Amino acid sequence: MNPNLNPNRQAQAALLFLLGATVLHAGLTDLHLRYVKAGLRPLLLLSGAVLVVTAAATVWYEWRGTRRRHDRGRERDRDQDREDGYGHAHREPRVAWLLALPVLALILVAPPPLGSYSATHTGTALQKPFGFPDLPAGDTLRLGVGEYAARAVYDDGRHLRDRTIRITGFVALDPAGAPQLVRMSLSCCAADAQPVKIALTGEVPPVLRPDAWLEISGTYTPRRTKDPVNDGPVPYFEVTAAKPVPTPRDPYDEVWNG
Repeated sequence: MNPNLNPNRQAQAALLFLLGATVLHAGLTDLHLRYVKAGLRPLLLLSGAVLVVTAAATVWYEWRGTRRRHDRGRERDRDQDREDGYGHAHREPRVAWLLALPVLALILVAPPPLGSYSATHTGTALQKPFGFPDLPAGDTLRLGVGEYAARAVYDDGRHLRDRTIRITGFVALDPAGAPQLVRMSLSCCAADAQPVKIALTGEVPPVLRPDAWLEISGTYTPRRTKDPVNDGPVPYFEVTAAKPVPTPRDPYDEVWNG
């Protein structure tokens, strides 16, 4: 930074640039999927670019103002304004740079996606969708947790019968220890994430670790239960096969409205 520039403005520009660069980094990588739904990526990129441009403009206008004051012979007055009654220059509080730590933490320590603890302490967010689009033809049907749950509960599984279905989610255990497959659904960002749950029956693996991700195959069953947290409907799924899978690139589902 130019030593002739106002330290306050230098700090403002540096923090703006750091924040903008962090937002751009999150938007250009999968990091943003830990915080917001994928559809908000363009807005993140735009916000990051605006912050970086604002930081550059802050430095530019401060540099131009300094040049003008120097040309008008006001350099001495500016120096006197920065000195106290004993002739010593004021020092900017270095503790202010601690404001940069949360920004650095965003880059260096990405939070894990919400998992089984949140799911077991929050009632299912399953809601009746606006409609049920036609399902693709084929022997195997791949559905999200939210779509299967909505069709099983509010469409009575009419379009799920006699179909082999595959679903991916993470494992949670209800208060009684019964296994569930869960996906956290987002309306906007991770702060409003709520679980949608499917109870598992059939050939369920004998040992399931909470938060482990599974791809299950099986069929629809009309059996249902209630979420002990909010009495919301939780449909069952008849498991015929299950295999562990890595955590997906986007661990969250968007709210399914049909």
